[in-house]
Amino acid sequence: MSTLILGAGCFWGVEVLFEEMSGVSSVISGYSGGHVGNPTYEQVCTGQTGHVEVVKIDYDNSIVSFGELLDKFFFIHDPTTSNRQGPDVGQQYKSAIFYNNDEEKNLAEQKIKEIDASGEHASKVVTEVREAATFYPAEE
Repeated sequence: MSTLILGAGCFWGVEVLFEEMSGVSSVISGYSGGHVGNPTYEQVCTGQTGHVEVVKIDYDNSIVSFGELLDKFFFIHDPTTSNRQGPDVGQQYKSAIFYNNDEEKNLAEQKIKEIDASGEHASKVVTEVREAATFYPAEE
């Protein structure tokens, strides 16, 4: 079993989209990347914690690959807007990939280069590729 943490805007909507993928065993909404332990939704929304709204995806990499998860990630949100997804604005809505090892980091960076080179978007991808940090589950 492998794990991937992604930030693609409001986590509730993102959670549902990844739950439907074959090979994904669980998707949990939460926070990562900040400097406050066990943050609450209210704290994260102030923009003072440094956390991003994320989903933690547990998946069977013999059924679905890291690359396929990235393809879905880039399809479901706009990776060219900084700290915004649709009407949701704030640093907690930034586009982010939290990698676990150098291979994942390289794959994520290569995917961003491919998207930028494709001309698919009018602007460059601003998705942050960051080392995995502590994941805090969101409140129910």
